[in-house]
Amino acid sequence: MHFLQSLPVPLQTVLLLVASNVFMTFAWYGHLKNLASAPWYVAALVSWGIALFEYLLQVPANRIGFTRFDVGQLKILQEVITLTVFMPFAVFYLGQPLRWDYLWAALCMVGAVYFVFRGA
Repeated sequence: MHFLQSLPVPLQTVLLLVASNVFMTFAWYGHLKNLASAPWYVAALVSWGIALFEYLLQVPANRIGFTRFDVGQLKILQEVITLTVFMPFAVFYLGQPLRWDYLWAALCMVGAVYFVFRGA
């Protein structure tokens, strides 16, 4: 992660959060496709293992981001990134149809970003 230090703090934060969210999304939902026939506790253990990598990226992302953003801004940033990662995952990996609800949710997130970042 040394190469990240030369990037601006907001970009470092976003890149780490995006990577973290990829792991998080697989940890939370990947088992629905890959371990559907396995007992739930096997899926949980595999998910915990994946989630470790999420935390190894999310914790530094939040620490770096907190030097530039307040905690509310970090949270909204996290949620926007989560939705941005989740939508293609649901459609392309899990084969779910793209629904208008995803787009409406994204529009609501734009409003959340506006309110949390205005005046910043």
